[in-house]
Amino acid sequence: MEIKTHTEIDRSLSGTPTSVETDKFASVILEITDQMRADEKGLVHGGFIFSAGDYCAMLAVNHPNVVLAKAEVKFLKPVRVGEHLFFEGIVVEKEDNKRTVEVSAKNEKNEIVFTGKFYCVIPEKHVLER
Repeated sequence: MEIKTHTEIDRSLSGTPTSVETDKFASVILEITDQMRADEKGLVHGGFIFSAGDYCAMLAVNHPNVVLAKAEVKFLKPVRVGEHLFFEGIVVEKEDNKRTVEVSAKNEKNEIVFTGKFYCVIPEKHVLER
């Protein structure tokens, strides 16, 4: 499994890759930690879930320059501290330098808790290079 993108990401916040097939598929596991807690009941802030979904989409494309242009997501069930989420991303459309990746996340009960469509772009150069 060769990872070509987002190599410096903090995996404790965005998940750990478990499979990468360049320009096809990726999977990520996210351990929900107390650091992600949004309230006293243990509800997790959706930003962490989104981050893992985004990371999974980037890995499915797996190009050093890939960036997110747009996303449409749904949070379907609450997530609590102590859970593990399992993300899968599939590249469903390829057009020139554009990719569309569908991502879903399941909890340990095999319930879908998150889905998203991530619209990615692969620029010729890194977005921070001019």
